[in-house]
Amino acid sequence: MKALINPLVIAFALTLATFSASLANTNPGGRPATVASYKTGMYTTAEGKLQIAVDKEATGAVDIQLVNADGKVLFAQRVAKKETIARLRLTLSDLPDGAYQVRVSNGVDTTTHSVTLSTNQPSAPSRLVAIN
Repeated sequence: MKALINPLVIAFALTLATFSASLANTNPGGRPATVASYKTGMYTTAEGKLQIAVDKEATGAVDIQLVNADGKVLFAQRVAKKETIARLRLTLSDLPDGAYQVRVSNGVDTTTHSVTLSTNQPSAPSRLVAIN
């Protein structure tokens, strides 16, 4: 009987290890299984709006965010998995002057673009020359 218990314990341990390994998460940490490579471009228009262009592969989704200096998300949009082109035009005229960031992320890689808003103040001439 003692000779039978040892092989049964070993067989049970191997079965348990194999079963638990088959139930293991193959995608730990919530990392996307497939990520999309992407290219971004940004410029300002003549009206003072921010134009954002994203070209990506159709293998995964991409998130676009506008974040202020405090880290608060002011704008967020997700470009779906099957979309390959996204063109956004943001009106920034309602935002106060300061530093902002545009973040584009596919879940693994994040591209950050800095945007600075400043209002030109009219200035009086510092020196006046008059001829009599």
